[in-house]
Amino acid sequence: MKKNKRPSQAEIVKQLSDRELIINVYASQLLFLLIAAILGFFLFDSLSEFFGLWYFDVNEIIVFAVLPALLIVTINVILVKVLPKKSYDDGGVNERLFKALSIPHIFAITLLIAFAEEVLFRGVIHTFAGFILASLLFALIHFRYLNKVVLLVSVLLLSFLIGYMYEVTNNLMVPFVAHFLIDFLLGIYYRLFMR
Repeated sequence: MKKNKRPSQAEIVKQLSDRELIINVYASQLLFLLIAAILGFFLFDSLSEFFGLWYFDVNEIIVFAVLPALLIVTINVILVKVLPKKSYDDGGVNERLFKALSIPHIFAITLLIAFAEEVLFRGVIHTFAGFILASLLFALIHFRYLNKVVLLVSVLLLSFLIGYMYEVTNNLMVPFVAHFLIDFLLGIYYRLFMR
């Protein structure tokens, strides 16, 4: 008896329309927010305790978010230019997603992604389960990178770096801004310069 081979993520993505791909991104982020809300309800004593994790400190944001984000984006662009496409290809998800969106839509979707993922992974999991577990779980949700060495190493390093930003500052605004800038700038790069 012959087993049916499960389709790869790349094959599944090819079957999705651009609209379906975008809807899947929004759905995943809303799921992360729902999980964060449920966990947060049980783990935080009050909403004010959660909101206390967020504060605006310009120096922290520049030093621990903006400058590292710009460096990370620069390194990513260099890697895209010097490495063969197969080493950083995630099955076409990023390229398809960002090419299908206008720049204002890229802004909105990357803002949601950064917010949802940082609330769950840094705001809830990191706060209550620690730096290492939160960083590993964050890397694991990017499962489409697991069979690509360059992408896997990149997402692991990025996950631990963003976790370290939060560990050092205890300010959820810092990893949120860094995550947003990385995704937004790379999204624009994919939209305008990837072929």
